Amino acid sequence: MVSFIFLFLFSLATSSYIGGLCVVAEPSQPKEFVLTLDQSNFTHTISKRDFVVVEFYAPWCSHCKKLAPEFEKAAAILSNNGPPVTLATVDANDEKNKDLASEYDIKGFPTLKIIKNGGKSVEDYKGPRDAEGIVAYLKKQTGPASVEIKSTEDGNGLIDGDKIVIVGVFPELSGEKFKAFLALAENLRTNYEFAHTTDAKLLPRGDSSISGPAIRLFKPFDELVVDFEDFKLDALEKFVEEATTPTVTVFDNDPKNHPFVVKFFSTPNAKAMLFVNFSSKPFGDFEATYHEIANEHKGKGISFLMGDVEASQGAFQFFGLKEDHVPVMVINHQKHKYVKPNVEPHHLHFWMKQYKDGKVAPYVKSEPVPEPNNQPVKVVVADNFHDIVFKSGKNVLLEFYAPWCGHCKKLAPILNKVASAFANDADVVIAKIDATANDIVHEGFDIKGYPTLYLKTASGNLLPYDGKRTKEKIIDFIKKNKDKTVHHDSRKEEL
Repeated sequence: MVSFIFLFLFSLATSSYIGGLCVVAEPSQPKEFVLTLDQSNFTHTISKRDFVVVEFYAPWCSHCKKLAPEFEKAAAILSNNGPPVTLATVDANDEKNKDLASEYDIKGFPTLKIIKNGGKSVEDYKGPRDAEGIVAYLKKQTGPASVEIKSTEDGNGLIDGDKIVIVGVFPELSGEKFKAFLALAENLRTNYEFAHTTDAKLLPRGDSSISGPAIRLFKPFDELVVDFEDFKLDALEKFVEEATTPTVTVFDNDPKNHPFVVKFFSTPNAKAMLFVNFSSKPFGDFEATYHEIANEHKGKGISFLMGDVEASQGAFQFFGLKEDHVPVMVINHQKHKYVKPNVEPHHLHFWMKQYKDGKVAPYVKSEPVPEPNNQPVKVVVADNFHDIVFKSGKNVLLEFYAPWCGHCKKLAPILNKVASAFANDADVVIAKIDATANDIVHEGFDIKGYPTLYLKTASGNLLPYDGKRTKEKIIDFIKKNKDKTVHHDSRKEEL
């Protein structure tokens, strides 16, 4: 759930990247090139095609609306591509497509998937979201996984210093090691550009005397050229993963940094984040000290990011941070967060050591406790979570929701009716918590999307609700699973 929310908030913070030409078909050109798929025709359509890009969207999603004209224009251009590339959409907000969205692990909108070989291969689309960028990216994906560099012009044209390029250097373009390289290129072509050559002198940087077999990785950060000579496929993939991760990921408004930020938030590592104003006077001191710390902890399960405040508003919203906390350092690990507001460059080493020694208390983001809290559906926040859910001794049906979620908005009046049905039952509480504005620190809840419903019984059992979201079904679920509670007469206890 955490990576999903990070990526969603990152998309909010970087919506400017979804740009380009918004072309709408003229009335004289009514043909639509994007296929509309649903549960009834999805499998049949995919099985007949070698390369399909499917956008899973929701009609209410603003990013989906921005993408729609770009996707249609790209589909029109790619309709004449050789080999063919098909673009399609699925309304994942539609109840009939719920199983399809679950099968493809759709956790946010829009999500694009590349489906190859009649459905045998599924990859995440990680390219641009403007028409021109979509076309260029997909044409590259349908061509050869690795191109041959035959001249210095080829080498200089491909390796421009602003992107990651992985080049295989071989005495001859054959043999088991060359095959392993091509397998690597095919597996990772969605993320990186690959090339091969028989002459290292054609490459713009690195030792020109090597004849290979060797892998030379070019990148725009840290050490600019890295060589590797182990051709076992798992070793190659591990090398690429480690070499393409910046020591410190930069989060700003530069589109070139976007893929590295997505990769940072997707890693299972603990995430250390320093948010500062990049135009401020002490930025240089922060940058130098933070790189020292990142190098000290390389390979120790912590990833480092440095974010400009202007570009990091999504992360601020997620953590509940405020502008007056800046400069601020945050460490996120599993379900816990640790925050050091108003940090100075000379504080960084000490605070990092305090965290490693277990001497920093977790930070819990919470909305204010509502006063009064007398609506039919009780409002739960992080600061009253345990009091209402676990210490009340009652059966609590709790909804985890997001304010922007269309399904949550549809469920709200239904939950009000459920709460009214139990208004005279002292054993039952119907409640809700905004899971985007409050930390959920209890380990028992598995929240992968919104809305998520759980019944915490009076005896302490946690039961997820997966049935239809109707008043009748939810009431039946509560009645079937609730426990009786014991109510004490306080006057007798006083006696």
